Amino acid sequence: MEWFDAWMPCPDGVRLATRIWKPAMAGHWPVLLVRQPYQRAIASTVTSAHPAWYAGQGYLVAVQDVRGCGDSAGTFAGFAQEARDGATALAWARSLPGSNGRLGCYGFSYQGLTQLLCDDPTILPDCLVPAMAGLDERLHWASDGGAHRWALGLAWALQLAAETVRRRGEEKAWQAIRHSLRSGAFLEDGLALLERHDPGGMGLGWFRLDPAHADGWTVHAPPDTLFRQPMLLLGGWWDAQLEGILDLQERSLRAGGDPLLRIGAWTHLDWNGGSDRLQLAFFDQHLRDRPPPQPLVRERFADLTTADWAQPGEAPHPEGVSPWRLSSQGLACIDGGEGRLLRPEDGGAGGNVWLVHDPWRAVPGRGGHLGLDAGPAERADLDRRGDVACFSSGALESGLILQGRPRLELEVAADQPGFDLCAALSIVRAGGRQVLQISTAVARFTGPDAQRRQRRVLHFQPLRATLASGECLRLSLAGAAWPQIAVVSGNPNQQPGPVGPAHRVITLQLMLAEAMLWLLPIGSAKLG
Repeated sequence: MEWFDAWMPCPDGVRLATRIWKPAMAGHWPVLLVRQPYQRAIASTVTSAHPAWYAGQGYLVAVQDVRGCGDSAGTFAGFAQEARDGATALAWARSLPGSNGRLGCYGFSYQGLTQLLCDDPTILPDCLVPAMAGLDERLHWASDGGAHRWALGLAWALQLAAETVRRRGEEKAWQAIRHSLRSGAFLEDGLALLERHDPGGMGLGWFRLDPAHADGWTVHAPPDTLFRQPMLLLGGWWDAQLEGILDLQERSLRAGGDPLLRIGAWTHLDWNGGSDRLQLAFFDQHLRDRPPPQPLVRERFADLTTADWAQPGEAPHPEGVSPWRLSSQGLACIDGGEGRLLRPEDGGAGGNVWLVHDPWRAVPGRGGHLGLDAGPAERADLDRRGDVACFSSGALESGLILQGRPRLELEVAADQPGFDLCAALSIVRAGGRQVLQISTAVARFTGPDAQRRQRRVLHFQPLRATLASGECLRLSLAGAAWPQIAVVSGNPNQQPGPVGPAHRVITLQLMLAEAMLWLLPIGSAKLG
């Protein structure tokens, strides 16, 4: 096994540094291309096997520092630069010495999107494995429910900014960013650091745009021909880009493609053993004409409570698709067992609950897909708070599989011109002492309509989870999820952010008579 560095010339004269691993034996091989901003020596080893492993399986592997990152020349401009350079990279990688002319792409997050961006529809990979990425910068990268992803967005923007100042030789700036991230101070001073050290960066640009409206945001548009290429899509139940992966599946199917989809019990960085064997079988099939050891089925989902992969065609129990209704006599915030989740046939739904959000002690967000601590979370202590409304089902007589997109509809009015509604679905273990959070949702409502009684809709992170006999399903509602999203001020003259003296106490009235919690199919689009 050996590796060497090469330089890819771009039409404008910029050269991009690329590290290439090649098989030990002589011959001509398919190429695997990864393009990323995190320095090529790292490759995609956060979630995938080292390139040397793929080279040992008979592939040339090329890992490239994108423009303005690592040792590549030029100025880093984020996703906006990748369609132009991506087309050049695809053509160049096919022509590498030792290449047999066939090429695939893989990688997650930033390098998941670089696979999809190419400004020449005639230059496409033969197959690709986009993981944890999406095309809509607003909906798939920067925001949820009309609110910026505060902690995730700042942390990633500062990581990219650190690379920018490193290349400029500004060690003090790099140390300031690193210290802020390590100490958690970035949650308060992150925007100021970006303004000071990376004012033109993509991440800060996102925070300057309104996450509730599409104006000014970029939605990348690869050619339909790309979506007809063989594609293996990888997502995680705990990953913030999961909706982007599901959107790619839908676009591919509409274009006439036949994509494979795998959703694991994974976070953005923890893939519980990875997917390299699957990726290798996919590449062998499409780049070396080798049938996989077993047929690759279109969709497979792991259960996020057990991490076991469901068998192809295994369907959830039919009880999982009928709606639940909400009921409370007004004590759901004080008595965690008073609010109820009811089946339609149970009757007795309705009532009003008053939920008070005090910004001084904002309800924390924990785990889920938006947390820096992403993943399952124990939240019994959160549900005991007086500013969290809880609604629980009765103990299940038999097991229940939940698979789909949870969607909550209820009427809410606030006493201020702006509020957040932050929700969690959890499994209450037998005995009630453990509460395992399995899915979360956030939605922001601002302006005069926030003070009017209106139907509000929350879209939860998709899931597949198993509840055992004796366990309960619980819905929890709060007015904050700090620092996953900024704390809404309730003050039209104050932007959401860290809590400050201008933040107001916000009282929400939850009207439950028409409230419903649905479980929609994973393949269904989000509806308003």
